[in-house]
Amino acid sequence: MQAQGARGFQLSAAAPHSMSFPASRIFIGCDLFPEEFSIVVTLKVPSLPPKKNEYLLTVLAEERGTLLLGLRVSASKLHFLFLSEDTAGAWQTRVSFRSLALTDNRWHTLVLAVSEGSFSLTVDCGLPMDIIADMPFPATLSMRGARFFIGSRRRTKGLFTGLMRQLVLLPGSDATSQLCPSMNAELVVLSIPPILQGLPGKPEDNEVPKYPYETDVKVTVGAQPRCTQVEDAQFWFDVGRKGLYLCVGSEWISVIAAKEKLDYVEEHQNLFTTSETLGIEAFIIPEVGLFVATANRKSTSAIYKWTDGQFISYQTIPTQQAQSWRHFTIGKRIFLAVANFEPDEKGQEFSVIYKWSHRKLKFTPYQRITTHSARDWEAFQVDGEHFLVVANHREGDNHNIDSVIYKWNPRTQFFETNQTIATSGAYDWEFFTVGPYSFLAVANTFNGTSTKVYSHLYIRLVGSFQLFQSFLTFGAADWEVFHIGERIFLAVANSHSYDVEMQVQNDSYIINSVIYELNVTAQTFVKFQDIPTCSALDWEFFSVGEDYFLVVANSFDGNTFSVNSIIYRWQGYEGFVAVHSLPTFGCRDWEAFNTTAGSYLMYSSAKEPLSRVLKLRIG
Repeated sequence: MQAQGARGFQLSAAAPHSMSFPASRIFIGCDLFPEEFSIVVTLKVPSLPPKKNEYLLTVLAEERGTLLLGLRVSASKLHFLFLSEDTAGAWQTRVSFRSLALTDNRWHTLVLAVSEGSFSLTVDCGLPMDIIADMPFPATLSMRGARFFIGSRRRTKGLFTGLMRQLVLLPGSDATSQLCPSMNAELVVLSIPPILQGLPGKPEDNEVPKYPYETDVKVTVGAQPRCTQVEDAQFWFDVGRKGLYLCVGSEWISVIAAKEKLDYVEEHQNLFTTSETLGIEAFIIPEVGLFVATANRKSTSAIYKWTDGQFISYQTIPTQQAQSWRHFTIGKRIFLAVANFEPDEKGQEFSVIYKWSHRKLKFTPYQRITTHSARDWEAFQVDGEHFLVVANHREGDNHNIDSVIYKWNPRTQFFETNQTIATSGAYDWEFFTVGPYSFLAVANTFNGTSTKVYSHLYIRLVGSFQLFQSFLTFGAADWEVFHIGERIFLAVANSHSYDVEMQVQNDSYIINSVIYELNVTAQTFVKFQDIPTCSALDWEFFSVGEDYFLVVANSFDGNTFSVNSIIYRWQGYEGFVAVHSLPTFGCRDWEAFNTTAGSYLMYSSAKEPLSRVLKLRIG
């Protein structure tokens, strides 16, 4: 069947067992169900009565009919069922995810990730819902003599009456990172049957159409009309942007995309801060709003909330020459970590993790971590586990010290030391994945005598990060990873060429920053493009429509802090080409963000208590 532009299977009530097969078809070398796995399902659920349950997947012991494993949906819940056994007997364990909005007759993609006693559900690439169950998933669930049933429990009762487009069992991995983020999160694809992959095409002249439709088509031209049940399945043509949209439910869905292009950049807001700002972090708290945290040089940093089209002061937090903020989530918990550069008035040197209080609607101190002139935090996940890594810049006058990776302990609910990595004046960490592999890049700035030092890329193997590749850099201050199609790039911001043995020259700040591209065949990053910069401190990648951009934070040219920062546009074979020159003063950091009103860039200044919000004018 086809609905809302996508195909799915609808099961027959006359033969509820037709979509089934023996477990031995999958479990060939081993009869045990994996202890860690993900189930990915894309489905369209009709409205269900309050107490009705419908099965998406079951595994039954054929002889006894015992349910070994099952996934079922009800009006507002998703239940994961499995058989638990010990010496006292066997019983069925149920893990329930509540308050879900799946029965809205729209497409949704769910990722259920299971690892021992940890159960996580992600709906449409949103925030994961995590449950730590008292009874873990069994390590020895035997599939011998078992049978899989799709959309049923072998009988008509409980048969799934909606549409199913995708159902994937992925052993040994959390599939969320392979699917998310996505521009089409409700229909994101991991693996679907070929028959469901296309949309009905135009029939040949002698072919009877497979999907005949007859309807009264109405196209509205002009300003955006309302989209309600009355206008459902009607079209609207936006003349100005040359886009065609279809009303589905209460939302206009793009059918023929209006091509957006960046025309120019204009000043939107001057944000006066308590002192010079060394870093900014934009983030969204669901159902609360858009925020930006500023890392200020003096003893107080601030959080601002987007209100009526501009940032308004929301909360102040005491910091010690803060360098940067990092927003991250663990389950439903929302955190902000600050990198403090200086010790407090008692001489204690530490950085702080703050946790969002849903009751107070404020960030409150959660955990202190000893750091050494911290420059940056990076938060990331590997195989469902949460990590933080700090860039320790120096300890006293010694720049050659360890930076530290911390791992979240679900039992203690705190971060604990996991691994140390030797760094030289570390300034920035960047995490990214390529297929199943996880990488960390560190920007090393200074080794005590020279800024001409190697920055390193590490790969995670056998539970720890190990050196993968080294890059010669000059006062590296930032790494930025980005994708263009299937290509993967890594850009470094070089800030200064300096050696204690040579006389400092003004032009030592005007040096090339470098973009590298991953050569998959050679399994290494190779130089793609040199870009002249003026003491570059940050790169930010963003897109507008089908165009891709990089903006660089140029901070100093050897004579003045009043230098232009540049926006570069991706032009394929030509690489990145300068298209906009933006006057900045001591530019330190860039952030790109979007609101319902449009797309914006924000930059912070390390030389004046003023940050600026710029609006992208799109034609």
